[in-house]
Amino acid sequence: MSNEDYIEIIRQRLSEERFIHSMNVAKAARDLAKIYGADPEKAYTAGILHDITKETDHAWQAEYLERNGIKLSALEKINGRVLHQMSGALFCRKELGIDDGEILSAVRFHTTGRRNMALIEKVLYTADFISEERRYPDVEVMREKARRSLDEAMLYSLRYTINSLSSKIMLIHPDTLDCYNDILENAYREGKKYEFD
Repeated sequence: MSNEDYIEIIRQRLSEERFIHSMNVAKAARDLAKIYGADPEKAYTAGILHDITKETDHAWQAEYLERNGIKLSALEKINGRVLHQMSGALFCRKELGIDDGEILSAVRFHTTGRRNMALIEKVLYTADFISEERRYPDVEVMREKARRSLDEAMLYSLRYTINSLSSKIMLIHPDTLDCYNDILENAYREGKKYEFD
């Protein structure tokens, strides 16, 4: 299948708002890939597909994952918001026949992040935060950081996510905490310091 095919598939599966978001993420991912040396076409494809199951019923997603041998943690069962990255990657592999590990892993970790992220995973994670329609208060700061350093942009967004979830007394996925710590550990090893307001 081509990207045009994938675009038609998500157009049928997503609301107009989510479809526009997915296309904006695809464009942002391609642009970031060009800056940082990832494969722009793979990044674009991952962007198109990253939310393919986002608007699918959480119960269906959980059952689909379990039926295909993916055991959910207690946190994942409680917090359905992280299921779509898992079910989306599985859907892309099983239903769309995508076997490119880079695309699948980018979709799989675009919400939580993880320790030792590959370049294309960082590109998609960041693109999801800076897509054209995003309007949160620090989006321009985030866009500027994304053009300067993926790790700095990710650290900024992870800090925002962790603070936001903890302020609402919501569960934080361990992959998100691992991702945050991994970026900081690498920064310490390399003598980098990040300072945010």
